[in-house]
Amino acid sequence: MVSASREGESWGNEMPERSWFFAAEGKQQGPYPDAQFRGFIARRMVQAETLVWTEGMSGWQKAGDVPGLIASAGSPPTLPGSTGAVMSGGDHGGGSLSIDLEIWEFVWRCLVCFLGLITVIAAPWAIVWYAKWLVSRVQVPGRPNLSFTGSALTIAAWYFGFIVLAIIVAMIESQTLGDLLSIVQIALYWLFLRWFIANLASNGQPLGLSFSGSLWAYLGWSLLMVFSVITIIGWAWVYTAQMRWICRNIQGTRRQVVFHGAGLEYLWRVIVALLLGSLIIPIPWVARWLLNWQLSQTALVERHAYANA
Repeated sequence: MVSASREGESWGNEMPERSWFFAAEGKQQGPYPDAQFRGFIARRMVQAETLVWTEGMSGWQKAGDVPGLIASAGSPPTLPGSTGAVMSGGDHGGGSLSIDLEIWEFVWRCLVCFLGLITVIAAPWAIVWYAKWLVSRVQVPGRPNLSFTGSALTIAAWYFGFIVLAIIVAMIESQTLGDLLSIVQIALYWLFLRWFIANLASNGQPLGLSFSGSLWAYLGWSLLMVFSVITIIGWAWVYTAQMRWICRNIQGTRRQVVFHGAGLEYLWRVIVALLLGSLIIPIPWVARWLLNWQLSQTALVERHAYANA
């Protein structure tokens, strides 16, 4: 029997001639040529726990158990004549986000979600169902098959707890408790944002993202948005600034998530959307147009480049 180390050496020598398969979301992916497969490893689409197989292996194995596989795909050799600084595999795939929405599917799913919301009881399940579909339509550079793995039971507990609290406050008829209820509602939005980001996955594997923005900062942004309405147009600048703050506080990525949208750009688009939306029929197209713009303004950039900007 060939030892694991010698088997790994054999694969290391013959790897350029091989095609590879790997398992993602319970499905077989491949075959992929070695160069492309090593790119998947570098971008962490294939990790140590991912099951892989190539010709000559007796069965599926974890990539981390294949001698030399993960290590050999870590980084390329230094280019001749270069200073020795090379771009790591994790730096591949920067760029703007995008979304692919077929208009009629977008329409009926929005209607079903709306019906779920107005029934109240079905709202948590409608939200998660819609989020799973919407996230699956988003394209992120270097992160294929984006998905959302959150459970409706999580937000159901928050949602129904808030409803019970709102009923109690309404029975007491206290202005102070009413103000506190508004703060609780903002806190729930903050919790939802943290939960949503933490439950994003790619190729069936959690991305390990988190949101580090504090509750007090989020509360401050919410209050600023309320006050900005007095200025008639200032809310557009507050919104884009808040989006930059949210993106800046997404942790767990090799690249920095940034939002490039400007207040004036957002303002005129919302005005156009409201004018067209008043005609009722264009609403789905207008909503898709706004969503496309917002995602196109969200991008992954090198952290050192962002820091020097």
